[in-house]
Amino acid sequence: MRNDLILVLVVITALAFDFTNGFHDTGNAMATSIATGALPPRVAVALSGLLNLVGAFLSLAVAATIASGLVDTKIVTLTVVAAGLTGGIIWNPITLALIANGTLAAKSNAPFWVVLVCALAISIGTYLGGWRVIRTLGKGLVEIESPQGMAAESSSAAIILLSASFGYSLSTTHVATGSIIGTGLGKKGADVRWNVASRMATAWVFTLPAAGLVGAGAFELAHGIGGSAGVIVDLIVLVALSGVIYWRSRATKVDPSNVNDEWTGGVAPKVPEPAAAA
Repeated sequence: MRNDLILVLVVITALAFDFTNGFHDTGNAMATSIATGALPPRVAVALSGLLNLVGAFLSLAVAATIASGLVDTKIVTLTVVAAGLTGGIIWNPITLALIANGTLAAKSNAPFWVVLVCALAISIGTYLGGWRVIRTLGKGLVEIESPQGMAAESSSAAIILLSASFGYSLSTTHVATGSIIGTGLGKKGADVRWNVASRMATAWVFTLPAAGLVGAGAFELAHGIGGSAGVIVDLIVLVALSGVIYWRSRATKVDPSNVNDEWTGGVAPKVPEPAAAA
């Protein structure tokens, strides 16, 4: 009974992560289309959400690699999976949780219901849109025109499809960012904002070890408390920190109405000046 409770909590947490991953997927897929005016912002995110839903059923190779190819499933417990999710693991470790709980045999394929609920979670997150990511990729790195947008999207799609076919996990954000910067370098006279790119690269350098440290700390906390209580405490901390991050993001709101505003040196668009009194 206790393991079943932890399993349910882990699955819910994984779906929450899946939902937030949809924010990034929107930016990676549609930033150039929105920046060039090829698609209205809300139409772009709706299309991206629909395609994310379909795409989740096309290949499970990456999920299989992470669920059974990177770790020894015999030594993985539900507490380990919960801690890993807290550290930032994406929609795959659900399959890993089922294996750790004994619900699935090692090296099993993801059940259909896992693929379905994950696809729905990520597509809903994609539809809601990660407008800050869209703005940074679409406006912050280089002023993108239609030919550059086409070149960046074609390059990203080719790399991601090739990687997925081999079961290699990669960051679609890295791929999209590199493609956009490449179009800026390839166009004569284009101005690449290297200060923005360097800040993004610095964040990437710290992402993997930081996520690992958070995951390790989450495991120590859950393991120290023990049982379902430890996992519940982990999730409470996770919800609290997520709430703080969301609250801070609201201070400089980015939405469909201002995502394409002129870049002024930061993600936050310029606040319009109030109209003069009559």
